[in-house]
Amino acid sequence: MKLLILHPWFFNWRFILLLLAVSVPLIPVALNYYVYSATQPYRYSDRDRVTPQPIAIVLGAGVWEDGTPTPMLADRIQAAVDLYKRGRVQKILMTGDNSTPHYNEVAAMQNYAEKRGVPVTDITLDYAGFSTYESCYRAKEIFGIQQAILITQRYHLPRAVYTCRQMGVDAIGLGTPDWGVFRNDSMRYYILREILAVVKALWEIHITRPRPTFLGPFEGIS
Repeated sequence: MKLLILHPWFFNWRFILLLLAVSVPLIPVALNYYVYSATQPYRYSDRDRVTPQPIAIVLGAGVWEDGTPTPMLADRIQAAVDLYKRGRVQKILMTGDNSTPHYNEVAAMQNYAEKRGVPVTDITLDYAGFSTYESCYRAKEIFGIQQAILITQRYHLPRAVYTCRQMGVDAIGLGTPDWGVFRNDSMRYYILREILAVVKALWEIHITRPRPTFLGPFEGIS
């Protein structure tokens, strides 16, 4: 029987540092690939292929100082409006940041959808959707959503779908275009940020499971 003999350089601290330097950056890439692969059957980019769902969840993405949605957010809302008008969803949950009286994503989202023909009676607002994780957590625990379609940009969609499904929502996702009006250097920032956000999401979902900033009473959507 032969014994495995390791070369002395294997234990050299320089080699260990080099190994770490090469492998550690690959971990976020591997985790992102896992989330991307795990959610592939549940993600759509064509609105005509989306199967009917009881509710669409629109994730917030910023508003301008005048209270109007950013182009990124407007694309998300418009996709929900299109699905509603085609009879693919019956209700819309707008979830976003209203952490101060001077910043209200969900009111801007509601106004945009109302002006395009969605009745206010079919829109529900979640004022405490401060992150994708909190929006998905609250969708299940506060609003009682069991099945939905998530609407966000394609680069963000794998994390959003993965998070909601892990929170107990049978979610599919519709991805709006990443580029077009967003074709500039800032998009590279969003993609890099998303790679790191996936790592954070997996840590929250599978390790810490923090409670959202706010929970409150149950507000089931009927």
